Amino acid sequence: MSRWNVYVTNEIPKPALDMLAEYCDMEVNRTGQVLTKPQLLEKVKGRDAVLSLLTDPIDAEVMDAAKGAKIFANYAVGYNNIDIPSATERGIMVSNTPGVLTDTTAEMAWALLFSVARRVVESDKYTRLGKYKGWGPMLFLGQDVMNKTVGVIGAGRIGLSFAKRAKAFDMKVLYTDIAANPQFEKETDGQFVTLETLLKESDFVSIHTPLLPETFHLMSEQEFKLMKKTAILINTSRGPVVDESALVKALQSGEIWGAGLDVYEFEPEFSEGLMELDNAIICPHIASATIDTRTKMGTIAVSNILAAMRGELPPNCLNPEVYK
Repeated sequence: MSRWNVYVTNEIPKPALDMLAEYCDMEVNRTGQVLTKPQLLEKVKGRDAVLSLLTDPIDAEVMDAAKGAKIFANYAVGYNNIDIPSATERGIMVSNTPGVLTDTTAEMAWALLFSVARRVVESDKYTRLGKYKGWGPMLFLGQDVMNKTVGVIGAGRIGLSFAKRAKAFDMKVLYTDIAANPQFEKETDGQFVTLETLLKESDFVSIHTPLLPETFHLMSEQEFKLMKKTAILINTSRGPVVDESALVKALQSGEIWGAGLDVYEFEPEFSEGLMELDNAIICPHIASATIDTRTKMGTIAVSNILAAMRGELPPNCLNPEVYK
């Protein structure tokens, strides 16, 4: 079995790269910067496989530049950065890394929820600036979490993992999706409702839906008007699910109480006004950023490449119809 020539579009944890290097010749972008489109087009030429990141737009032009490539192994669960139909048309396999970051992402959503509810970041800044002069009864009043209602948009793996943790806080769970999910209800005691009902009744709303044409701007001006003025929005899914400019207006006007965001509509750019808001916590897309999870993501992506190299169907292939 000959060694494949593989390009890795950004540095990933060393155990995954070591695993790849054992069987393949590889080049890694070690700058820490996202490649520009011209750079990406140049670097994928002559490769047998490309290990890509969610920040890499893999379209038909990139695939044509990588003529002869057998697989694009995406280092992510989501794959909205890859044109799957174009890959299938060209006989290129595409894979992702499902399952591995389920609990890690759910934990991040809870970290954001508590941080916004209890104004953790805002009060940390206040204290570091030397403004804290002693306890006060009105200092940084926040929101309780126990016995409140949490609404979960998207009842997939991550949504389920997030909702299961709500039981520890005696919370009522509402959820919405394209259809009711019996497993979700069994494990969370969750109630299936319409999006409108969820938004009207929830104290916290956490988004766990993939980015699809029907979920683009799922949360926009009208949806924010339905929410309680004391409600908090959490998004660890994909940025364009939320109309970010509408969210900024809702936070500025007090239409909703706060937001915890790990993803952004125009990532890595922010909508005007977002960074100035004290009632929004903004993190740099780190929901899966634990040592264990990011390493496992890497080894899964590499395993997909090695399976393709052996002539096998990669275990996480998204378009298995191209496998020959």
